[in-house]
Amino acid sequence: MISPTNLKIAFSHLTTRIKQVLVATLSVTFGISMYIFMNGFMTGVNDVQTELAFSTLAHIHIYNDLPQDRSSLITNYLPEGSATLVNIRNPKIIQYTEGIKNAEQVMNSIGHLDDITQVTAQVNINVFFRNGATKINGLLSGINATEEDALFGTSGSIIEGSWYALDNRSDGMIIGVGLAKKLSLGMHDNVVVSTADGVSRNFKIIGIIETTLASVDNSKAYIRISSARQLVSENRSYATDIQIKIKVFNQATKVASKLAPLVDFKVESWDEANGQLEAGNELRDIIAIAVSLTILLVAGFGIYNIMNMTVNEKIKEIAILKAMGFNGRDIIEIFLVQSIITGLLGGLIGMVFGTLVSLTVNNIPFEVATLKTLPMAYRPSDYFSAFGFGLLTTFIAGYLPAKKASEVDPVEIIRG
Repeated sequence: MISPTNLKIAFSHLTTRIKQVLVATLSVTFGISMYIFMNGFMTGVNDVQTELAFSTLAHIHIYNDLPQDRSSLITNYLPEGSATLVNIRNPKIIQYTEGIKNAEQVMNSIGHLDDITQVTAQVNINVFFRNGATKINGLLSGINATEEDALFGTSGSIIEGSWYALDNRSDGMIIGVGLAKKLSLGMHDNVVVSTADGVSRNFKIIGIIETTLASVDNSKAYIRISSARQLVSENRSYATDIQIKIKVFNQATKVASKLAPLVDFKVESWDEANGQLEAGNELRDIIAIAVSLTILLVAGFGIYNIMNMTVNEKIKEIAILKAMGFNGRDIIEIFLVQSIITGLLGGLIGMVFGTLVSLTVNNIPFEVATLKTLPMAYRPSDYFSAFGFGLLTTFIAGYLPAKKASEVDPVEIIRG
């Protein structure tokens, strides 16, 4: 316990040096407020980017991973440098089974896992969209509208028509806004879709979608999954992709490893396929923490200088206190209390000021993609971390001068 006498002396020092205490407090306030703001802003940016990415990206993706080299595999079985003579006349490309023929069976085999919240099948086809003389290459996605919306929340991006109308019309199509403009199409217009195998079919535009993602808006359209299967002449259980949503997206790799033994196809987590997204998030977090801690360290040096100056100014008083019977521990307590009080005041004010700065930035208009204002996150962990780091910095900055003061020899100081 700190003695009442030491507390009184510490408060006396603080009240006689209002300007220095104010400067030290403001240093901590600025450091903590910037820590809260920087981490909140970077987290907000990461959250927005993740939300945009997962509007079209599943947590786990199952598909038929065909080999890149589809030529004859005979030579691949020969050891390197083999002297065996192989003569292949008129080699043929091996026909591999594309897509997933038993999608319903695969979905049923994994649907019981507690980690999974939603599973949906897709039939994705590279096609040509044609309206009159205009022909554009794009992606046609056959989907179940209800399951697709549960997984990606796609219905919120519809700007004309209804997303769920897709389940009621075999000839209905929802088209990206950019693709619709390129083809000069509007609601209830007809568009011809042609596959690589030469199959063509007419569809009617029953909805227009705008996701702000160029890959969707400028080249993608949606139809009912049964219509897509008919277009490629496949069975009722056929799918090119199975998309999975899990409870915690950061656990995708772990869940994917559980699924892999249950299916005969490629199971790929989002971070495996999109490492740049995770790397970008981590880099932004590192930058935010590095900048914030640097500011706090600068504030700590400011407090150290102020406390060091105080020790030099009060050197004779310290000598008198030690001559009166105060020991080194008492001297450390006196100066350490001053530093901790400065840290507490600066920390509390800094958290309030940091919140005000964050709220102000959060209300700045920023009309980009789906954003209306600059993104900001308010995590309690940021506040606890900022306050803890600030208090630790001020403690160290106060302890070093206090330790120096405790080692003062009163006889030498009084003698001059």
